[in-house]
Amino acid sequence: MEIEECIDLFLKKVTPVSERERVHITRACGRVAAEAVCAENPVPAFPRSAMDGYAVRELDIEEASGEKPVMLKVLGENCAGESTDFAYEKDSAVRVMTGAYIPEGFDAVVRQEDTDYSTVSARANVGDDVAANAGAFVAVYAPVKPYVNYCKVGEDLRAGECVLEKDSMITPLHTGLLACIGAEHVAVYRRLKVAFISTGSELTPPGSELQKGKIYNSIYYMLKAMVEREGFFTAYEKICDDEESELTYMLLEAAECADIVITTGGVSVGKKDLLPGALEKAGADRLFTRANIKPGTPTIGSMLKGKPVLSLSGNPYAALVNFEIYFWHLAAALTHSDSYKPHIKTAVLKSTYRKVNGARRFVRAYEKDGEVFLPTDTHASSVISNMTQCNCFMDVAAGEAVSEGSTVKIWCMRMF
Repeated sequence: MEIEECIDLFLKKVTPVSERERVHITRACGRVAAEAVCAENPVPAFPRSAMDGYAVRELDIEEASGEKPVMLKVLGENCAGESTDFAYEKDSAVRVMTGAYIPEGFDAVVRQEDTDYSTVSARANVGDDVAANAGAFVAVYAPVKPYVNYCKVGEDLRAGECVLEKDSMITPLHTGLLACIGAEHVAVYRRLKVAFISTGSELTPPGSELQKGKIYNSIYYMLKAMVEREGFFTAYEKICDDEESELTYMLLEAAECADIVITTGGVSVGKKDLLPGALEKAGADRLFTRANIKPGTPTIGSMLKGKPVLSLSGNPYAALVNFEIYFWHLAAALTHSDSYKPHIKTAVLKSTYRKVNGARRFVRAYEKDGEVFLPTDTHASSVISNMTQCNCFMDVAAGEAVSEGSTVKIWCMRMF
């Protein structure tokens, strides 16, 4: 099957996480909203000044000019956070600071720079405190249109307007909007729980002395880091020797405590490739294996106790490619958020690639500004050190010949 068919088989079987919790907005960023949030009141809830100046009635100063200023009586002053309701009277003004309440009857704000404010302050002999000398006059040298420098009620948000859609990923901007409407907590889906089972008697955890014939368990740490960077929770982590009954038990144990189970190694046809048999003994429903992809053809997709089990190759690059392809589609379905889906686009190849493959192949590559490069000639499934130079996979169809200048499909890697 094509990998798209395999993905669809998985997605038809998975059940999204339904449990939810309420978290403080300072801990909500990166979580998925479990309900829509709307503004109960307009924002701003009162008319505000957009700058320092004077609240005026536009009709009172429509003839104002530098040669013929209009004199307005200053009723007082409102700073940000103050809300004195000065009663409008013809040819009057209220000194206002940025963000200050504009009393009823005033429909615009004239900039401080378009007045003789400094002269008024000197006459009042009270520095900037014009409010202390209510009854002083200010000269206005320029007209303003109605509602210029004036933030209307609901200018940012109307009452009832949605600031956070259900099933959307909460961003820093959403956090600010939630604070803007006074929401202290928000409902989110609980974090995705992931189980990891690394198979192979040769695996050794970092920090231990490496014996002859053994290797460090690098794949697990790479995948765990990607999962946890997204805010998901590692609910289960085990290394399993090449022992089928032990592996069967671990699969059942992992499916009980996680939303998705990831296994690495043991999926091919070697003497110690015990994963297929262990899945069968555990009662897993196999959905696919041997998809049209290299590397990682033996990757297996199964369902066990209603949980997706993604069984990856023990070769690091093969495991990485297939993890990127399948896991993030599953994560999107399980968390209600399409933002996790892989980003697939096209780019122009700027390197030489002479091989024509018998199967669909994912080639490590680097994309920038719509151009894709092949920074390495080494494409072995056991090699991941050169991935530090890459940020995508070039998706080359079976039998397809691509060359410099070809438009190719690329999958952007989430690991970077």
